[in-house]
Amino acid sequence: MSAWLRRGGRAPVYDLTLGDKALAEGRQDMLLGRWEGARDLLARIPGDWDRRAHRIRLLADAAASRRTVDVWQASEPRNPDAAVLRAETEVMRMFAAARTHQIPDAERLDRAARLCRRAAELAPADPHPWVSLLSLGRLYPGAHPEMNHWWGEIIRRDPYHREGHHQALRHLSARWHGSYGTALNFAWDAVAYAPKGSPLAILPQVARAEHYRHRMATEGGTVLGLSRHWNDERTCGDLRIALDNWIAHRRPAAQDVADLNHLAHGLVNAGMTEWAGNIFRLLDNQATEVPWSYTGHPEQLFIRWRDQTTVR
Repeated sequence: MSAWLRRGGRAPVYDLTLGDKALAEGRQDMLLGRWEGARDLLARIPGDWDRRAHRIRLLADAAASRRTVDVWQASEPRNPDAAVLRAETEVMRMFAAARTHQIPDAERLDRAARLCRRAAELAPADPHPWVSLLSLGRLYPGAHPEMNHWWGEIIRRDPYHREGHHQALRHLSARWHGSYGTALNFAWDAVAYAPKGSPLAILPQVARAEHYRHRMATEGGTVLGLSRHWNDERTCGDLRIALDNWIAHRRPAAQDVADLNHLAHGLVNAGMTEWAGNIFRLLDNQATEVPWSYTGHPEQLFIRWRDQTTVR
């Protein structure tokens, strides 16, 4: 039994990089204005699109408030990794501006899109420039008309690309350019074609969590009709599918911690606590704010359910 289980009540570990120590070092370099670490980091993972997407997004998050990646691309204009990271960083900057109510105009969005397309030219096998475009497309009023094309480019390169599916789900949600039903149908389709062991099995629960968050944000305490949101028959069925199709055949993946937290949250809220303990043990005290923060105090909820479901 892990030490944290024996002691009980120990604060969970929050790590933005989800345990990727090399990524943590690369992010620190970015913040300090050094791009060589990111260059070496991205060069080490050719073809591992799952880990590459995770690293690019977290490096871009660190780079968005600095000019480090801009300097790298200027220094090595033909380097595909520099172009891909610069494109994702520019998309992050567009979303940061939108969060402060400085909605980027069409000219700024188009400039970011051109960076993504240039990255796609320099890294033709890499799905990530198309993931960046898919993310960026949400910021266009009414969505960008090429969204379907960009989605097709992603799945042509990697049919089960985790980040691409999560970005598509966000686009199809009620918060952006779709509806709860559209997002759920997309998630169910993804589960149907995903192979055994794929973390895409958690997509329906992600759709539920994001819809709950959206309704709470837009309707607050007046939310109606959510009494069975977490525990109706279809939800419980989706959670059992995730256990059978993903967990029973699970292979370690870069963003497992995030996906396992969604599964643990879903199981305890559905009353399926007999299965939740195993998921908390897989997590080994690694927590994420999302989705726990959607239903209360994230750390308190994680500790409460972790300790309740892992007692032996």
